[in-house]
Amino acid sequence: MDIALIVGVVLGLGAIVGSMAIAFATGAAGNFGNFIDVPSLGIVLGGMIASIFVAFPLPHVIALGKAIGAVLKPADDKMGPLVDEACGIAEVARKGASDLEKSVDGIKTYFFKDGVQLVVDGMGADEVVEIMETRIEFREKREKLQTDMLKAMGDLSPAWGMVGTLIGLVLMLAGFGEPGGADNLGSGMAAALITTFYGAVFANLFFLPMAQKMGNKTNITSMSAALLVEAAKLIAQKKHPLIVREKLNSYIPPNEWKRE
Repeated sequence: MDIALIVGVVLGLGAIVGSMAIAFATGAAGNFGNFIDVPSLGIVLGGMIASIFVAFPLPHVIALGKAIGAVLKPADDKMGPLVDEACGIAEVARKGASDLEKSVDGIKTYFFKDGVQLVVDGMGADEVVEIMETRIEFREKREKLQTDMLKAMGDLSPAWGMVGTLIGLVLMLAGFGEPGGADNLGSGMAAALITTFYGAVFANLFFLPMAQKMGNKTNITSMSAALLVEAAKLIAQKKHPLIVREKLNSYIPPNEWKRE
């Protein structure tokens, strides 16, 4: 689980609930029960999900749960170990094609393993780079679609909150003709506005920040992938491990550099 995500959500909810508690303690009318309304929650979540089904292909909507699961996982932005692994494979590659082929199964990073396998299969450096960069490009496009879905959920939540508010206002105004209708104006207005509150909270505490986090993870993954493309190219060119390390060090922060 991503600790930063947990901390952010807890702080956000704590700020909201804490502000309410302070307001009630200083004499504000109402209680926490005023902020719990199941029909309003149903309007926001149900309407938002319905809109997502309208806007995006069904397979991508179904896969959204997997995308959210990826957001919850902690990001691994350390690229030093990738350089170490690439240098180890470069050392093996200089011994011969048969030794390189035997080492493929031991490669931990799948994308790099795939690139080295292309080298073993006899492809040149240019072909290896072209294939691997194409895979990066289309992975980014797939992940962008997932990011766009989360952004859409963040945009749609407040919109459906406004729809719920309008429904509540219509019902409240319709009740004016009933006995005692004017006396329920305050409570009716509060119930009408709660859906807008739900929509704003879901958008700004969950969906929009999650979309940003997914975009950040895509960028981190692409930087690591670019390093591995260069590593596979250097291995295909049978470069010395010292050269491989020095070139790959350009992709990582200086505090992660190692020297042979």
